Amino acid sequence: MRRVPPVSRLLGLRLLVHCLLGVCLFAVSTACAASGPGVTVFAAASLTGTFTELAETFEAARPGTKVTLNFGSSATLAQQIGRGAPADVFAAASPATMRQVTGESQVFARNRLTIAVPPGNPSRISGLRDLAGSEVKVAICAPQVPCGAAAATVLAGLGVTPVTLERDVKATLTKLTLGEVDAALVYRTDVLAAQGKVEGIEFPESAKAVNDYPIAALGDGQAARDFVALVLSEQGQRVLTDAGFDAGGG
Repeated sequence: MRRVPPVSRLLGLRLLVHCLLGVCLFAVSTACAASGPGVTVFAAASLTGTFTELAETFEAARPGTKVTLNFGSSATLAQQIGRGAPADVFAAASPATMRQVTGESQVFARNRLTIAVPPGNPSRISGLRDLAGSEVKVAICAPQVPCGAAAATVLAGLGVTPVTLERDVKATLTKLTLGEVDAALVYRTDVLAAQGKVEGIEFPESAKAVNDYPIAALGDGQAARDFVALVLSEQGQRVLTDAGFDAGGG
């Protein structure tokens, strides 16, 4: 059997290593190209429907870009960001909560409270005063989150004692749809999103606690700035107003 000279063997090993490296580098570059730039959006729970739609619009216009959405109470999201959670965009349900994260933001929408009741309104609720007393079980958001702060404002002095304080507006509405309470103070947009499952009762006192929704790009990422621009655009504002939000006014 013919023996391969040491030099030839060494050249062969080098060639094999280069080929393997080339395959690895190609695989890595292909994976990176497929994933594209991404943007992580932290948003108030009341924005779930609208921001999901806007994220789909954003991804469709930018193939390869992935929008990761994290919904929850504004207060909880602000705490997560303060502890180092990787958020590129923050959309809160109150300016006070936004200021815990950054002083640079723009109001993109406004929202107000509505009384949500089961279909047919079995408790015959017509306004806030009907929520007082022990006969009606009421759910509201916890006071440290924007929907809870707004509820505390409109209920001040009326003698309404809620049976539960929930972590965000979605959890508050869920208490009603599960039949655990007779009424819930939630945003108008949440009632519209749950049409068929609940009815909404407007009340004039809601004008005292209209919530401004600010948005901010955190850091210098272009994708984050582009997502904020979409929310502020005519297209984004149309999605929001169709869902029951009032225009933010810039």
